[in-house]
Amino acid sequence: MRRREKQSLIESFRHAFDGIRYVVLSERNARIHVAAACAVIILSLWLRLAWLQWALILIAIGLVFAGEMLNTVVELTIDLVMPEQHELAKDAKDVAAGAILIFSLTAAGIGLLVLGPPLLDKLGSI
Repeated sequence: MRRREKQSLIESFRHAFDGIRYVVLSERNARIHVAAACAVIILSLWLRLAWLQWALILIAIGLVFAGEMLNTVVELTIDLVMPEQHELAKDAKDVAAGAILIFSLTAAGIGLLVLGPPLLDKLGSI
């Protein structure tokens, strides 16, 4: 099987945005991640985080969302190749879901470490 011809850079970006739109519109957990990311960004703006703190927050947000997208790829691919129930297919989906859970818990830990101290300072001065 041959690989498709290369597409233009604009088409590549269009397909990438189509993929992001698909995940946000079709996956409940992706919408939860987007809502949580928006809340964290608003809180980070309010706390006036330093550049390094912003970098950690944005890396955590990006990894969680990219992980959610890869989890969706695993699920879609397995459903395409194995439409009937199979224990190995279930295991593969469970492992992918476990990976995104680990990403999410790690991001929550980063959020607590980065946002916790300035939030406590801000709330203590109110």
